[in-house]
Amino acid sequence: MPIRFTLRQLEYFVAAGECGSIAAASQKLNVSSPSISSAITQLETELGIPLFVRQRAQGLKMTEAGRTLTGQALLILNQATELTRMAATVSNTVQGPLRLGCLVSFAQIVVSGLRRSFEAQYPDVHMSQVELTQNEIFAALRRAEVDLALSYDLNLPPDLEFHLVKELPPFALLAPEHPLAICDSVTVHDLAAYPMVLLDLPISSDYFLSFFTRAGLRPVISERTRDMAVMRSLVANGFGYSIANFLPLNDLAPDGKPLKFVPIVGGVPPIAMGVLGVPGATSSSTHAAFVEHCRAE
Repeated sequence: MPIRFTLRQLEYFVAAGECGSIAAASQKLNVSSPSISSAITQLETELGIPLFVRQRAQGLKMTEAGRTLTGQALLILNQATELTRMAATVSNTVQGPLRLGCLVSFAQIVVSGLRRSFEAQYPDVHMSQVELTQNEIFAALRRAEVDLALSYDLNLPPDLEFHLVKELPPFALLAPEHPLAICDSVTVHDLAAYPMVLLDLPISSDYFLSFFTRAGLRPVISERTRDMAVMRSLVANGFGYSIANFLPLNDLAPDGKPLKFVPIVGGVPPIAMGVLGVPGATSSSTHAAFVEHCRAE
């Protein structure tokens, strides 16, 4: 008997049922509402049964038939995902596309070099990249918009899997004329009295500020920015110190002014950088090879 539906139709059907409306499913999947509505209508036509009752003011209400079929639809979607993973494992080759997400705060420092060296080692792999915030990375992995992501081990949800690459201790960025720039190391007590330029990215900023909270201190935040390059320029021009975990490739701000990098000591925790993916992602030879390449690099 020929199959009369597509996996995409099942995916949209399940999402609409979980969300309770076409609009909410559209936002969750990042797919247009007409596309989801059309797919569900086609699925109902192919199966010959109504899956939802459309209520103009109240969204969608699943029919008894829809509720009955939801479990089987989920089973089919999960089996299709597992089939893809098994195929990658059986092939045992490092090849094909690899869509990489990266936390925006350090993407400019690491991604291009990793891509170039990985593709040089494995010429049959074709990588693409996208820079995202931490919460955007979580959503992109769940929607299968990226295969893996470089991120920090911060507030990770239980449905994603983290593979440690390296622990990175924090350091203070200072202008050369800053009073603390002559120090070999500093503590949060040293820093707390001076203006701070906060790299104000979701989750990352909570990590930086937690240094002061643990010590019963409150930093003097004079400037906020979501851009690493802007932060470095503000520091180099004397607007305050900042904190980061990734050392830039040189000691200059984007405008050419010099910077000093001083380790922060006194019990502040390092941050774990690694590769994030859905559970079982590294069963793919390509994905496993990328994780090991990151550790080696």
